[in-house]
Formats: sequence, structure tokens, C-alpha cells
Amino acid sequence: MNVKVLRMNTGEEVIFTLIEEDDTSIQVQNPLVAVPSPQGQVGFVPWSYLSKEDEVISVPREYIVYVIDARDEIVENYEKIFSPIQTTSKKLIL
Repeated sequence: MNVKVLRMNTGEEVIFTLIEEDDTSIQVQNPLVAVPSPQGQVGFVPWSYLSKEDEVISVPREYIVYVIDARDEIVENYEKIFSPIQTTSKKLIL
């Protein structure tokens, strides 16, 4: 998976699988929005509740502030959500 994070000009931070990009848009799949919880943690909810599962969404670059790589632990959680195979954590237990 090529997991990235984009920040929209609306302030939303979206984690997604990058499908394709060009000069005018980015094609994303399985986009989730980061939502803070009252306990200070971050949860994820679908960015588009009404889209079909695995739908590829085209996001015009004019609405994007930046695209970055996600932190390793965020990528790990994201991949667990969308992977049909459950994997163990990459962290070692001491």
C-alpha cells in the first residue's frame, strides 16, 4: 500500500491509499479522516460515508494544501483496517 496523508484547504487531514496523481488531481482510495477523541487519542472515520467500498475518488489539487507520508504507527493502523489478512504489531515486546 502507498499510504499518504493530505491536508485539505478546509483543515481536514485525510489518510488514504494513493492510486495515481498528475498535475491537476490525486486519485485516492479508502480515505479516512482523523478525528480526535475526548481522551486525546485519534480515531478514523470514512471521509465519504456515501461512496461505494473501494471507490477511487479524484481530488483536485486546488483543494489540497499538502501531501505527506504518514507516521509508521498510523500506517500500521490504517493497513490493519483495510487488510484482509490480520498481522501482528511490528513493535517488539520487551
